[in-house]
Amino acid sequence: MPSVSATGGFATRKPVRAPAKPNVVLILVDDLEAGNLHLFPNISRHLVQQGISFERTFVTNSWCCPSRTSILRSQYVHSHNVLTNTAPEGGFDRFNALKLDRSTIGTWMKAAGYRTGLMGKFLNHYPGNSAAATYVPPGWDTWDVPVRNLYEEYDYTLNSNGTLVDYGWAEQDYLSDVLAAKATAFVNAAGDTPFFLYLAPVAPHNPANPAVRHASAFPGAKAPRTKSFNQEDVEREPRWLRDLPLIKPAGIDRIDERYRDRLRAMLGVDDLVGTLVDALEAAGELEDTYLFFASDNGFHLGTHRLRQGKTTPFEEAIHIPLVVRGPGVARGAVNDAMCATIDLAPTFAELGGATVPAFAEGRSLVPLLRGQRPANWRRNVLIEFFRPANKKSARQTPVPPYTAIRTERYTYVRYATGETQLYDLVEDPQQLDNLAASASPALLMRLDYLMRLMHTCSGASCRVADARS
Repeated sequence: MPSVSATGGFATRKPVRAPAKPNVVLILVDDLEAGNLHLFPNISRHLVQQGISFERTFVTNSWCCPSRTSILRSQYVHSHNVLTNTAPEGGFDRFNALKLDRSTIGTWMKAAGYRTGLMGKFLNHYPGNSAAATYVPPGWDTWDVPVRNLYEEYDYTLNSNGTLVDYGWAEQDYLSDVLAAKATAFVNAAGDTPFFLYLAPVAPHNPANPAVRHASAFPGAKAPRTKSFNQEDVEREPRWLRDLPLIKPAGIDRIDERYRDRLRAMLGVDDLVGTLVDALEAAGELEDTYLFFASDNGFHLGTHRLRQGKTTPFEEAIHIPLVVRGPGVARGAVNDAMCATIDLAPTFAELGGATVPAFAEGRSLVPLLRGQRPANWRRNVLIEFFRPANKKSARQTPVPPYTAIRTERYTYVRYATGETQLYDLVEDPQQLDNLAASASPALLMRLDYLMRLMHTCSGASCRVADARS
């Protein structure tokens, strides 16, 4: 395993010159928490062991649609204004109404001469009420996106380049397998044109349906029993958490069942990764391709009394896996620089020579991929959460709106209720001791100031604010 320097550089592998126009692939899964990649053989062998794992990568919002919009446009939620998963303040309808699809990583890469494709999940409730089921947004040459029933992974309809195609319950209709086949065809059609592929399987999102061949995998597996699992002492926590009851044994059994289902569904993604890597190698494209693997947010499985779900500012929801392999990237390496999902699009753009719009707020990870860390690198990430107006959606989460900042050491949260949380992640990585009532006033004032700077930043000013400490 390569040694990691104090600055995150790698000392034992001679850098390989990246091609002028490399292929770029993003594999974005849905609701996968950090810490499980070793359980999936293809992901582990082809990505983790062949690339670099970014240990501290965070989302801008631990909910699907706001998070995915941030990925597509490199903007914090307060800037892109897709606030929730559902209309009127969120979902695809909001994204479409704001005309955000006119400038995304798809349009940037296409303008740079790339052949582009998006396969799998786009945005929640696409195509919604504001677009035809056959609508294909600008920037995408190949489009294979479910318009109905995507989370079941069977019995769904794909918008395939403007044509609706129904899939049923046959074994070969399993969505992850269909996406693997389409990704293979996309790679095989490469020719001399570099490609950018955004590949978005829906696992392990609920209901986490596995392929038939994986239905009995992971027998007896149980959700990790961390110190935060079914947290006993919540006396110093905000009211929403104090109101959650301890989880009873039957509820814990269901959490373990859900954990097994999620692992089984992820085996379909693992097969997809294996198929894709084989296709790239057979086409002679693997050595010229950057492969990124990430999730749109994490997930609670019994931690902090949450039987399931996300939307919280806790590590289980905001901390995600990020692994990258490609030309010049150290193998089996680990980097502890702070990263965010808004950093993905600027990274792809720099790799492909694309122009990044002035509204982009993330940083390119390319220096980190090449074993360097800029002196003025990111020191914090902003996380924002907004409550949906839709009553049904609002019932899915007890969490009030909040603004939070995740620094290299602390998580600081201010809720719309006026309540606050502060965790020292060096002394309390499980986030069991809320220090907000006992911490130094100077520390609280400083964190609140940094959070407000980030919450009001826009464009390039975010890359100034995020380096403050």
